[in-house]
Amino acid sequence: MPVWYLSGLFAMKRLERTGTTRRVLLVDDNKAGAPARRSALEEIGLEVATVTSGADALELFAATAFDLVVTDYKMPRMNGIELIAALRAQRPNLPVILLSGFAEAGGLTEASTGASMVLQKGHNECTQLVRAVNRLLFHRAGATRKPASRAAATAAALSAAAASSFNKKGM
Repeated sequence: MPVWYLSGLFAMKRLERTGTTRRVLLVDDNKAGAPARRSALEEIGLEVATVTSGADALELFAATAFDLVVTDYKMPRMNGIELIAALRAQRPNLPVILLSGFAEAGGLTEASTGASMVLQKGHNECTQLVRAVNRLLFHRAGATRKPASRAAATAAALSAAAASSFNKKGM
């Protein structure tokens, strides 16, 4: 039986691991951006749990097995770098993607943040996110499953729609 978690504005279902479905933890307090990112990841066949804070992420991470974490940099109380450090203390080889609106200006790099990849938010962010997730989950040594090409095409289309929405809202 599924267990539902409530966190901020998001509800997520904790599902039992089935076959080769990969599980991603998305940590983002952005009410407009998080649903677009979640949709892009779900479109490529990933199971996505969403939380709005680093503290909630650590709690859920302790109770659930995740294959990858995607986190925003700027969040209240615990930023993405602090979250990455806490996650790395538990699982040093966990793939983690850090998203930031100031990645370039702030000098945020993989070396300075501890993230596997750092992505700049912007108009093509969902496309970059899907590519980064594919690279980290499906193209690493020992990975056996690649996402279906139809799902990848759908994710690219969704990314373009999300980018258009972000531009209209000034994000």
